[in-house]
Amino acid sequence: MSLQYLASKLSFNLLALLPVGLAIYTFGLAVYRIWFHPLAKYPGPLLAKITDLHSTYHALNGDRHLEFWRNHEQYGPVYRFGPNSVSFNSNTALKEIYGFKANVQKAEFYQAFWASKDAFSTHSSIDKAVHARKRRVLSQAFSDGAIKSMENHILAHIRQFCANLAGNAESSTHPRYSDSVASTKAFGPTVDITDQSNYLAFDIMGDLCFGKSFNMLTHPDNRFPIDLIASASHRHLICGTYLPIHTYHLDKLLFRKIAAGRARYMQYSKAQAGERMKMGMDVHRKDFFYHLLSAKDPETGRGFAPAELWGESNLLIIAGSDTTSTAIAATIFYLVHNAEKLARLTSEIRAAFDDVEEIRFGQKLSSLPYVRACIDEAMRLSPSVGGLLPREVLTGGIEIDGEQIPAGTVVGVPSYTVQHNEAYFPSPWEFRPERWVAGSEKGVTIDSVARAQSAFIPFSVGPRGCIGKGMAYAEMTTTIARMVWLYDLRLTPGTSVDLPLASKARAATAQTKSGHCF
Repeated sequence: MSLQYLASKLSFNLLALLPVGLAIYTFGLAVYRIWFHPLAKYPGPLLAKITDLHSTYHALNGDRHLEFWRNHEQYGPVYRFGPNSVSFNSNTALKEIYGFKANVQKAEFYQAFWASKDAFSTHSSIDKAVHARKRRVLSQAFSDGAIKSMENHILAHIRQFCANLAGNAESSTHPRYSDSVASTKAFGPTVDITDQSNYLAFDIMGDLCFGKSFNMLTHPDNRFPIDLIASASHRHLICGTYLPIHTYHLDKLLFRKIAAGRARYMQYSKAQAGERMKMGMDVHRKDFFYHLLSAKDPETGRGFAPAELWGESNLLIIAGSDTTSTAIAATIFYLVHNAEKLARLTSEIRAAFDDVEEIRFGQKLSSLPYVRACIDEAMRLSPSVGGLLPREVLTGGIEIDGEQIPAGTVVGVPSYTVQHNEAYFPSPWEFRPERWVAGSEKGVTIDSVARAQSAFIPFSVGPRGCIGKGMAYAEMTTTIARMVWLYDLRLTPGTSVDLPLASKARAATAQTKSGHCF
């Protein structure tokens, strides 16, 4: 018998044993993770205890926020949603996980957001020191003075948005609302509030980031980035739940359309950043990039490198538009489904302002409690980020709600779940803006409002909280207030209240208070 023959037989036997060995390893790993893992005591779906692909499936399916809620309903306030991951459902866990003193850092999940190893944003920075440096620089673009200097540019887009609702989208210049707005008294055709809110938010962010609008409100051909951003966000979530998909570029094989959309978005955002960087500081006004190009970290003296500027542009376009557009659309959706709430808001706004141009950033608008309450209640029910912001426990472990969690564990609180927790929000499925205004109805006290606020996280909390929160509220309150001052809103006649949310959000009609329809 030749050595060559023996070698071939041995190779064949080893290959034949490979599947057997893999099966034994997989079985052993499953047994360990289910019964002997440090997190084995926590309940949760069986498949989730074995593999993170359970989360990947729900990320792909688009119902991950509902999966968190369903599992907390079944397993209680603490459950295991991955082999090395635990979810909590309490306001105390929010402080202990996301607070300033929490012994955690952002999880590896955020690597899936990176355009490259150098092009990551403040949002997706994992290292605490790197994040702190980036945030100190970025905060200079979001100061009160910077936001105030951008007010007129934001108002111009809000005027165009309101003109679109009146059927005047052909014109791209609306320095004031046209007198033709009040021409008839009948309600008009359905307006897609979801789409119009998207166009508004993106036009504002384009103007504020790059010194030029994307012109989505006025030019339909410019609206293609919305689908690309949806693909990019979807891809980030899928790959973040199972990082090997990102590391080995498996998304290009498994989810080709999503991966292609994300790739096109990266090219688009890079082009936008590149064009703006060429302009440098020689611009007629101070947009975000003006501040980012000139700002220096007060502690280190460092600014942003070109790759970092690209990373920040990726963040600003997505994060700066998503929360705002979702909140505006959701607020209108819930208002047209709750006529008495809409009537109360309309009365508050119209009593406070004699002219629509009085509605702008400032104390007068922010002092009206009900408009903010309606927006907060809409964001509570329909947060733009409904899932969990994962944090990795650092060396030394952490105690969360009395549970000792070891280092290396991924933890978090899903916003959709905690914001529907009856302990903080009585009648959690009802749209009740009054819950945010002490004394507005029986049982609403300063304490009950504080309890609700303790579990309300549309902008996250702690050192990683959204840096653009103030600007987002300014945009949202001004837009909603101008809408209800100008128009009478209603749900499209014949629309079923049992329609899915995506359909309901498109089913609104309105007329101006002086009679015009759209």
